[in-house]
Amino acid sequence: MKLGERIEICQGDITEMDVDAIVNAANNDLQLGGGLAGAIRRKGGPRIQAECDKIGTIPVGSAAITSAGKLKARHVIHAASMQLGGGTSAQSLRSSTAHALRIAAQNGLRTIAFPAVGAGIGGFPMRECAEIMLREAAKHFEGPTSIERIVFVLFDGEALGAFEKAFAEMETRDKP
Repeated sequence: MKLGERIEICQGDITEMDVDAIVNAANNDLQLGGGLAGAIRRKGGPRIQAECDKIGTIPVGSAAITSAGKLKARHVIHAASMQLGGGTSAQSLRSSTAHALRIAAQNGLRTIAFPAVGAGIGGFPMRECAEIMLREAAKHFEGPTSIERIVFVLFDGEALGAFEKAFAEMETRDKP
């Protein structure tokens, strides 16, 4: 199966996605404060934050899974690309994206939706974010996985354009 059949890029509201899991651009304390995490907390209800509190602090570059409360998705995978109040680095983005995909596969999930992790409050450059996340998604599909489809759900046209351009370049570069 071609990468283009397994990776989808669209503009929308990730909290409205009906998938097995949505990914939260999280801090390592798993505090759902502002940005996407705040929207997940508001729409999903207090159960998600309560589950995060039980998990506690996780290392930057890792991820954790909770239920999705009242969201359409069944789970939220919290990709910790930064410390609370800090910024995202290329290494923490790469690692947290890969870890989120591993957790999804370990839980037998088939569909997962990602935002542009770290490009909002984390301050990471959108273009580099797109390249790193798409490369990690492609790398994940090189091995056995339960994941059938990864959707990148971007908030605005600028982010959508950055991901579409990075994906087109990646497909061109990787052709035999």
